[in-house]
Amino acid sequence: MSDNWFSKYPGLTFERRESGILLMTIDRPEAMNATDAALHNHLSRVWLDIDDDVDTSVVVVTGAGKAFSAGGDLDWIDSMAGNYDGMKVAFREAGDIVYRMTQCSKIIISAINGVAVGAGLAVALMADISLMAEEARITDGHIRIGVAAGDHANIIWPLLCGLAKAKYYLLTAEFVDGKTADQIGLVSKSVPLEQLMDEAMKVAVKIARGPRDATQLTKRALNLWVTQAAPAFDASLAFEMLNFMGPDAAEGVSAQKERREPKFK
Repeated sequence: MSDNWFSKYPGLTFERRESGILLMTIDRPEAMNATDAALHNHLSRVWLDIDDDVDTSVVVVTGAGKAFSAGGDLDWIDSMAGNYDGMKVAFREAGDIVYRMTQCSKIIISAINGVAVGAGLAVALMADISLMAEEARITDGHIRIGVAAGDHANIIWPLLCGLAKAKYYLLTAEFVDGKTADQIGLVSKSVPLEQLMDEAMKVAVKIARGPRDATQLTKRALNLWVTQAAPAFDASLAFEMLNFMGPDAAEGVSAQKERREPKFK
């Protein structure tokens, strides 16, 4: 397969490595790789092309610069609050990110090099293997802007770290560093930042050189645990979008933009 499809995703860069490994970088470093409307759309569609790419067996996802992805672009989020048509698009794309990553036959490894929030965190944690820099910090963050935890959280956090920890971190929106995320099972492994990409490539090579069919079918079987939670995920995503139509979301986004504490009703 040619690399022509790479150009369809200007917010992402791609580099082919040995043994059928594809390095995909979220590439908006000037905005800490925050997801705007275009990037959110790209992250919802790129997995279809990766799945069809016969030259790829493993994809490693990371962020350009110091962040993995610092959540949704606030101007984009602000434009969606109270916007029914915008919500319909975001609802569909958010679901597609989760389900298409789950259904993608290729093994996905995330290398979480810095802060990861929102849709970027969905990509980081829906990966089959998540490697995180000890110094990196993650939070779902939806509660901070006055909306229910949707995106990916309800489908994967309880499976990864258990319901008690999931409730604590999703209800408080506290940040979790790499060491803590590793300890509670939220990520597969944490390493010092300077070792992160080497570790990601080492794991990718090990998997890529293994039996492809057996590897892909193992992923498919394991992800049946994830898809069992689909009704809960669909509900949480709908609740998130419902909240975006209300006053708390408008206040939450304004507070984030103005760097102040929100005053929710």
